[in-house]
Amino acid sequence: MTEPSGETAPEAPEDVEPAEDVREGTETAGEAGTAPDDGPEEADATGDAPETTDATEDAPETTDVTADATEDGPEETEEAFGQPGRDAGKTGGSDAAPELSEAQAELAAQRELRARIEARKAEKDGPVTAGAKLSGTAADLLAAVRAVEGGAAKGSAFYEATDPVPRPPAPERAPAPTPRSPAPEHPTAPAPATTAAVREVLARGGAPEALAGQVAAALGEGAAAALSDDPWQLLAVAGVRPEQADGFARALLGPDCGPGDPRRTVALTVWLLERAALQGHTALEAGTVRAGLAAHSVPDPEEAVDTAVSEGAVHLFQEEGEETEEEPGEDADGASEESRENGEEPPALLGLDRYALAEESLAEGLARLVRTAAADAWEGAELERAVGAHGLVLHTGGEAARAEPVALAAAARERGLRALVAVHSDDGRRALGAAGTEAVTVAALLSGAAGPGRDEDGALALDLLAVLDAPQLDVETAATLVESLPDGCRLVLSGDPEVLGAPGAGRVFADALAAGVCPRIASRVPDPGPLGELVSGIGVGELNQVEAPGKEVVIVPVRDAGEAVHRAVQLVADSVPRAIGVPPERTQVVTVGHGGSAGTRALNAALKQRLNPGPGRFGGYDPGDRVAYAPVPGRTVTGTVLSADAEGLRLRCGDDEVLVPKERVESALRHGWALTAHQAAGTRWPAVVAVLPGDAVGGLSRPWVYTAFGRAERHLSVVHGVDQALPRAVAEGVAPERTTRLRPLLEGLLAAGE
Repeated sequence: MTEPSGETAPEAPEDVEPAEDVREGTETAGEAGTAPDDGPEEADATGDAPETTDATEDAPETTDVTADATEDGPEETEEAFGQPGRDAGKTGGSDAAPELSEAQAELAAQRELRARIEARKAEKDGPVTAGAKLSGTAADLLAAVRAVEGGAAKGSAFYEATDPVPRPPAPERAPAPTPRSPAPEHPTAPAPATTAAVREVLARGGAPEALAGQVAAALGEGAAAALSDDPWQLLAVAGVRPEQADGFARALLGPDCGPGDPRRTVALTVWLLERAALQGHTALEAGTVRAGLAAHSVPDPEEAVDTAVSEGAVHLFQEEGEETEEEPGEDADGASEESRENGEEPPALLGLDRYALAEESLAEGLARLVRTAAADAWEGAELERAVGAHGLVLHTGGEAARAEPVALAAAARERGLRALVAVHSDDGRRALGAAGTEAVTVAALLSGAAGPGRDEDGALALDLLAVLDAPQLDVETAATLVESLPDGCRLVLSGDPEVLGAPGAGRVFADALAAGVCPRIASRVPDPGPLGELVSGIGVGELNQVEAPGKEVVIVPVRDAGEAVHRAVQLVADSVPRAIGVPPERTQVVTVGHGGSAGTRALNAALKQRLNPGPGRFGGYDPGDRVAYAPVPGRTVTGTVLSADAEGLRLRCGDDEVLVPKERVESALRHGWALTAHQAAGTRWPAVVAVLPGDAVGGLSRPWVYTAFGRAERHLSVVHGVDQALPRAVAEGVAPERTTRLRPLLEGLLAAGE
C-alpha cells in the first residue's frame, strides 16, 4: 500500500553526453526514428514494468489497470502553510476564488439533477433498489495510505491464506483519472462530536486517528456506531486496503470475525466494484468479482456475491440490462462479445447503484432526444443534413474535423436556433475562442457558470448542443448533461474514437457508436502536416516515417530511464526553445504513468529543479511552479502557482485565479510539467515531449501513443527507449476493454433503424 520508493528524479550520470540539439544531430521521423525496422540501436528495453499505483493492487486481473488520477497528490506536503501573509505575496486577495465557487456550483447542480433523475426512476415499475453507500468522498488516496500505515495494527498478518497464483506486476497505465465528475460531492465538514466518536473507535482498533475526518465524512452521522458494528466499512475511505481493514476488524472483534464474515464479504464486493470504476468499468462480470473475492481469502465467493446482492449493496444484471437470478455454480466468465457471437446467454454482470442509475438514465435520455426531435430537411453539408433529420448524431474525426460541428452550430444560429458548442477543457475553449468561436466547457455548462441558463423546468435553454471531445465524457457526466436538455433538443457528440477514453467510469461515445442506433458522420478532413500524417497513421496501426523538414517530429534515443529524464529536461529547457521557438511554459511532457523511474513524479522533480528550483515551502510548492489541479476528481486543469497564505494556494489557471484550500492541496494538486496521456487528453500544446523509457513497455497501447503524440500542435519530441515495443504497440496494442451496460440498453430502447 505504500507508494513505491524512488519517486524523485535520479541524478543524471556525469558521463552522459548532452542531449542532441533539436536542430543538429537528432534523428527525425523522416530519417530514422519511428519505422518498425529502424528503431534506436541502443535502446534499453529491460522489460521491467513500471511501478503500479496502490489503486489496483489486489484487484481482479481483468481490472488491473492503474488509475491515472491526480488524486494521489504530491509526495511532500507541509501541514502548515505559514503565517498569513508570510512569503505569500497575497496576489489574489480575498476576492480570488472563482474556481472554488464554480466547483461548488457544479456539484450543487449535479446533486439537484441527480435528485430529479432518481425521482423520475422512482415513478417507474421495478426501480433499482439503492445499495449500501459504502463509498464516500474521503481524502485522497495518498493521504489515506500514509495515515493507515502509521497505525499500530498490521493488517497483512490477519489471515493465513494461500496466495493466488503469482502474476507479473502490472505496469502502470494511464487510465481514469478517477471517478469523474459528477464525482461524489465534497460534503460539509462532519460534526465535531461525530469525528470525536469515530476517533475513539479507530483508536480501539489500532487505526490512526488521522482517518477520523474521512471516515465521518464517508459514513455520516452514525459513523462511529456503523464502524463498531462493521469494521470493514473502513474500506469506504479511499486508500484503505483490505488487509488493513482486516487488521482493524480483528482488533475490534477478536475471534468473532473471520474471512467469511458476511460483513467482510459484502464490503469487499463493493470495494472491488469501486476499484473497477476507477479503471473505467461500470460493472464487472460476476465471475471476475468471485475471482477477486477468492484472491482475498473469501472461502465461498458465490455465497458472498449472493449475500451482497440480497442486501442491496450491489445489483445483478444480464447484459440486456434486466436483473436475473444466477444459478449456483453458473460460470459467468467469458467475454460479452464472444457470448453474443456464439449465441450463448451473455454473462451476468454486477454493478453499483450509482453507475446502474447513470447508465439507465443516460440511455433513456438519449432515447427521449431521438423521439422528440422534429425531423426537418436542412440544406448544407452532410453533418448539417443529418442533424436536421435526427435528434442524436455522432460525428467522428481528428483535430481538423472539429471545425465541422463548430460550423454546424453557426449554421443553426443562422436558422434562429439556440445553439452551443461545449468542450472538455478550458484550453480547448480558449483555442476555439482564439479562432472566433464561442464555446463553454461541459463542467461550466452544468454548473451554470457559463452557457444559456435554464428554463422554468430546469432544462438548458438550447435547441442544439454540439459536444466536442465526446470520448472524454464519463457516464455520470453524460447522464447529467442529457438529463439537462429539453425535449426536442438536438445533440451532436463529436470526437476522435481513437483517443484514450474518459478518465472516469463508462465509455459513452464508444458505446453509442457500437450500438448503431443513430447516424454516424465520419469527417473526411485530414489533419495537416507531418504531425497529422504521423498521428493518422498511428490511428490505423501504422507507425510511418514522415518527412519533417521543419523538425516537426524528432526522435531522441536513450539507453535507460535516467537518461530519459535527463534528456527530457534538456529538451524542455534548452533545445525546443532554441530550435523551435516554443518556451518551456508552452511545452508539455507526457509520459506513461505517475510512478516508475521516468514517470510524472520523477520528471516533475527534475523539471522543477531545472526550471523553478525552490524548497517547496508551501505544501511542496513554490510560486512559479506548474501544476495540474483537479477541482473535482477526474477533471484536470493546468496552471501556475502564484502565492500561498493561511487559506491555501493561489493558482493562475488560464485567465482565472483559483484558490486551492489548504486541506485540498495534497489531494487535488500535482506538479504539472509532466502529465499522463489521460490527464493531457482534450488539450493541445505547441510542443510536446513524449517520454517512453524502457520500463514503460507494458503501459503502451495504440490509443496511448495516438493520444500522447496527438497533443502536439507544432513540434513533437519522442524520448525513445522502448526499441521495437513502440511499433508493436501501435500495430497490436489494444487498450483494455471497459465493461459497461450502455450499449445493450441503447440497443433495447432504440432498435437499429427505428
